[in-house]
Amino acid sequence: MSLDVFWFLPTSGDTRYLGKSSSGRPPTLDYLRQVAVAADTLGYDGILIPTGSGCLDPWVTASQVAAATRRLKLLVALRTALTKPTAAARSAATLDQASQGRLLLNVVAGGDAQELAGDGVFLDHDARYAEASEFLHIWRRLLAGEQVDFEGEHHRVEGARNFFDAVQQPHPPLYFGGSSDAAHELAAEHVDAYLTWGEPPAAVAEKIADVRARAARRGRTLRYGVRLHVIVRETTEEAWAEANRLISQVDDETIARVQARYAAMDSVGQQRMAALHGGRRDQLEVSPNLWAGVGLVRGGCGTALVGDPQTVAARLKEYADLGVDSFVLSGYPHLEEAYRFAELVFPLLPGKQPVTTGEQVMTGGPFDASTVNNPAAHKEAA
Repeated sequence: MSLDVFWFLPTSGDTRYLGKSSSGRPPTLDYLRQVAVAADTLGYDGILIPTGSGCLDPWVTASQVAAATRRLKLLVALRTALTKPTAAARSAATLDQASQGRLLLNVVAGGDAQELAGDGVFLDHDARYAEASEFLHIWRRLLAGEQVDFEGEHHRVEGARNFFDAVQQPHPPLYFGGSSDAAHELAAEHVDAYLTWGEPPAAVAEKIADVRARAARRGRTLRYGVRLHVIVRETTEEAWAEANRLISQVDDETIARVQARYAAMDSVGQQRMAALHGGRRDQLEVSPNLWAGVGLVRGGCGTALVGDPQTVAARLKEYADLGVDSFVLSGYPHLEEAYRFAELVFPLLPGKQPVTTGEQVMTGGPFDASTVNNPAAHKEAA
C-alpha cells in the first residue's frame, strides 16, 4: 500500500493560536512559497490550495507555487459557480502545462449562502450541485478534446472548444468533498477522488460505502481521501497539551458567535462537523485521538488527530483500512508543522521516505507487516 499525503496552503493566513488574530501571519506570497517549498522538499505528494472570499485567489497562488516547486502536485480549488466551464478549461490546461502535469482540481460547489451572495450567486443547496454537475459535464468533454453543444438550466454553450491540451489526459484529476445526497450523486457521476472531512472512522466508512455504491451503479470507481488537521508530538501528553494551547485564547462568547454563524449555513458537512462537539469544550475527543477543538472557531474541516507518532500513524491506518489512500493534512502554524509531521510520522507510513537529520530514523509502525502484530516492536520504534 502507498498513501498520498498532501499538506495545506493557508491562503487566508496562519496562526499559532486559533481565534486570536494578533498571533496571526498574513498570507503573503513569500510566506506561502515557504510553506509550499517545505512541503515539496519534505516529500509531501501535493498541497491543497483552498478558495473562499477570505482567501487569496487559488489560481494566481497556484501559478506562484508551481514556479517555486518541482514535484509537488497542486490541488487547486475550482469554484464552479464563479466561472464558466470554457474559461475554466482553458485555465486548467494552461496551469497543467505550466506545472508540467502537476495540476489537480478540487471542485467546490459552495456551502455558505451569505458568502455566495456576496459573489453574486443566489442558488439554493441542491441547485448549486445541479449547476456544478452541468459545469463538469461540459468541462470534462472540453478537456477530452470534444466540441461541445450543451443546453441546461444553468449553462449553455454552442460549438465550445478547448484548443490547448492539458498534459494529463483526458483531464487533470478531479477531487471533491460533500456530505449531502446531492454531493454524493455529483461525486459518483463526475469526479476521480472523493474527500471527506475527518469524522470518526465509522461515519467515514458509511460515507465511502454510499459513494462507492452510487458510483458502481454508473460503472465507475473512485479513490477516497480524508481531510484532517494533525497535532503530533514526541509524546501523547505533549500532543494533548499543544491541542489545549491552540484554543487556550478562545473565549466562550467567540465560540458561541462562530457556531451561530456556521448554523446558518446549509452545508451538510458543516452541520456534521458542528454536531461532533456541540460547541462545548468538554466533549472534544469525539473518537480515540480525534479532537474536534479546531471546529469550535474554524469552518470546514474541524477535527485533528492528536498523539505521538505511532498513535497518529495507527489512526491513519484505521482510515486506510476503509479504502482511503489520500490524506490532506494541516497544522498550526503550517510551516513548522509541515516539518514536524514529516520528521515524526513519515517514517511510519508506506511509500514515504524518512526525513533524515543525521540520527537513526524510526522504522516499523502500524503499516509494517513485520510489526503490526508485535506491540513490543511498536514501543521500540516510538
